[in-house]
Amino acid sequence: MDLGINGLNALVIASSQGLGKAIAKKLVEEGANVMLVSRNEEKLKQTANQLEALQKGNVHYITADITSKEDIKLVVKETASRFGSIDMLLNNAGGPKAGTFEEMTDEDWQSAFELNVLSYIRIIREALPYLKQSNGRIVNIASSSVKEPIPGLILSNTFRTAIVGLTKTLAMEFASHQILINTVAPGRIATDRVAQLDEINANKQGLTKEEIEERMKSIIPLGRYGQPEEFANYAVFLLSKLNTYVTGQTLLVDGGIVKSIS
Repeated sequence: MDLGINGLNALVIASSQGLGKAIAKKLVEEGANVMLVSRNEEKLKQTANQLEALQKGNVHYITADITSKEDIKLVVKETASRFGSIDMLLNNAGGPKAGTFEEMTDEDWQSAFELNVLSYIRIIREALPYLKQSNGRIVNIASSSVKEPIPGLILSNTFRTAIVGLTKTLAMEFASHQILINTVAPGRIATDRVAQLDEINANKQGLTKEEIEERMKSIIPLGRYGQPEEFANYAVFLLSKLNTYVTGQTLLVDGGIVKSIS
């Protein structure tokens, strides 16, 4: 199936590993040019080399801290300068600190807000002029917690949900420019972040990480964790020109773990 993105240009945030890397790989496989972004230059180099080996789209990278307004401006400017346009924007960020309400300080709340909400807002703001020109696509990565709060993740439950409201509102505001924007929310996808959370839960409950994994798999209807490549397929479709009429929506990629209807 031709996604219509061969030769188009994508800015993929937090793309040196995990979900961001999987999405960047899928975009390159489809012939898109991709700008990788992360704070870790060594991982960026490794990822860029791996994607360049596919011999499909052009791959470049830039190191940046997405909680920095100045870094975000530089990232968007460099992407537009390098590629000439921005057709697709993938917003992504590492998960905030795990813990309960009483364990969180003002600094924890502020840090999570800047990482998981304000960074998305700033990146969209800077990229918007280019997305208007290209009638672009935006995908915001959130979490299945936007539909069902996850115990012990008060910061994620709060700020990931804000992304849903942002996406729905911007879908209306950007529609006149034919910009489509959606949220994709992962459940238990096999990433370093999920492995870290499993380790935290194991320590709290006096269990092994493997026992926590088996417990989680037992409540996932498909009986397993998802793979980053599976998640990437859905995100890339929504970023592609094949998506012509889906905007403002939240898509769960969770193997059926969330039981909510709404």
